[in-house]
Amino acid sequence: MAMTLRLPDDLDAELTARARREGRSKQELAIEAIREAQDRAELMDSDAEILDHLK
Repeated sequence: MAMTLRLPDDLDAELTARARREGRSKQELAIEAIREAQDRAELMDSDAEILDHLK
């Protein structure tokens, strides 16, 4: 599904610079960042469940 992402100017400039350095698109970098954030959130949820079981 299509989505418009509006970024503050400073963040857009950083993303643009990184995309150029890495030879990747801003979209690729944004998708990667979202997936990594989701993975971290799932890991934190899993860790919290384990800690609950240890109480």
